[in-house]
Amino acid sequence: MKKLKLTYILSTAAVLLAVSCTKDLTKLNENEKKPDAVVASTLFANAELAVTDVLTSTNVNLNIFRLLAQYWTETTYTDESRYNLANRNIPQNVWHALYRDVLTDLAEAKALVEADATLDAGVKKNQLAQIDIVNIYTYAVLINTFGDIPYTDALDIENLSPKYDDAHTVYLDLLDRLDVAINNLDVASESFGSSDLLYRGDVAAWEKFANALKMRLAMVIADSDPAVAKAAIEEASPNAFSSSDDDAIFEYSTIPPNTNPLWVDLVQSGRLDFVGANTTIDTMNALNDPRRQFYFNEAPGGGYKGGIYGASNSYSSFSPAGDLLRAKDFPSVWIDYMEVEFLRAEAVERGFTVGGTAMTHYNNAITASIINWGGTEAQALTYIAQPNVNYLTATGGWKGKIGVQKWLALYNRGFEAWTEWRRLDYPELVAPPRALSDIPVRYTYPVSEQNLNKINYDEAAAAIGGDDVATKLFWDMQ
Repeated sequence: MKKLKLTYILSTAAVLLAVSCTKDLTKLNENEKKPDAVVASTLFANAELAVTDVLTSTNVNLNIFRLLAQYWTETTYTDESRYNLANRNIPQNVWHALYRDVLTDLAEAKALVEADATLDAGVKKNQLAQIDIVNIYTYAVLINTFGDIPYTDALDIENLSPKYDDAHTVYLDLLDRLDVAINNLDVASESFGSSDLLYRGDVAAWEKFANALKMRLAMVIADSDPAVAKAAIEEASPNAFSSSDDDAIFEYSTIPPNTNPLWVDLVQSGRLDFVGANTTIDTMNALNDPRRQFYFNEAPGGGYKGGIYGASNSYSSFSPAGDLLRAKDFPSVWIDYMEVEFLRAEAVERGFTVGGTAMTHYNNAITASIINWGGTEAQALTYIAQPNVNYLTATGGWKGKIGVQKWLALYNRGFEAWTEWRRLDYPELVAPPRALSDIPVRYTYPVSEQNLNKINYDEAAAAIGGDDVATKLFWDMQ
């Protein structure tokens, strides 16, 4: 064995000596498969993936929005269903993921695009506009989660103690920036091409998406800034989605690590942590909702049965998430025609000029949701005709009618459902008996901010009325 080892060493040395005579050995340190610098298109794609993962995941260290919206409840571990955000440092995980993995990549991508003198002017404008749109999308998530946040001073590596900006002021700036981005989009030029994981470089689709996003952001502030909301929605609606063909859908892969994180959490992990909540399933059962078969699997004894929200539930006794959600490549929705039609229905009720009737838009939204999940138009017609769904006869006023049906349609989009519940106050969700607080209406600031940026943290906490999950955001007026 020693002889063989010695022979190997001598042979290797001889090869290296021979190579050194003819080739610069420093070339051996170069990894030809790894570029020296990351290109803007890769950073942009990474940002799209990262923000989608944050909003899609059901890992309780990162995303508990499905629990806050009471779509799901937990089995063995119930801390998150009872609103314990501290044990797993959930607010900090969300904060870091969005600032570090999304906004930082977008900032670097923007700098690279701006510095590229070889890039066609039209392509450059489109790329910068798309970067800004995703940046705006991400900042809106941060504001609607925390309230006041670092914005003006954010992402400056030289500034380790960024000040917090007033959330209301930032929100209005996001709408102004979105207008600029929309105006800069040029359908006659290309953009990121296949590196754009949302629309594969389709600039016309990005234009519709940006207008749909504008409607969403504007409606969030419809109670706090009705004039601003009205003007923005009336301007955006004609240019937003007109059918489900326009939907902003992120297509996951069947090849790890680019699979849907739901598959990782629900299938690959082998864990049995969640079942459908009785809050959602009881509502769907009462309405004979045709989407039950897609949202959930039947309980072992047959039918659809939800676990008691916030209690310890046996996985084998209740309806778990449906098979569709367990597919490796199950897509994730950023915003869709269903949501836009609910926004138009609400706009009509608020006296905004968007055309059509609230009932027509409401029906369109429900129909789109049912068909998108795999149901039929006939099922949608039957569902809408029921007195407790029909817009003319359902109870609750327009906020109740739209609020409940939009909540059902936003299933699997926990963050947007949580936002809509806070905004419309429907459905009438209640905290479980052993909850640590009422249902959170915001996240507390990260522990890292309290420790490393204390002066600015203290000022921000005081400005919003206290760093507490019960502190309402500026737009939550009810």
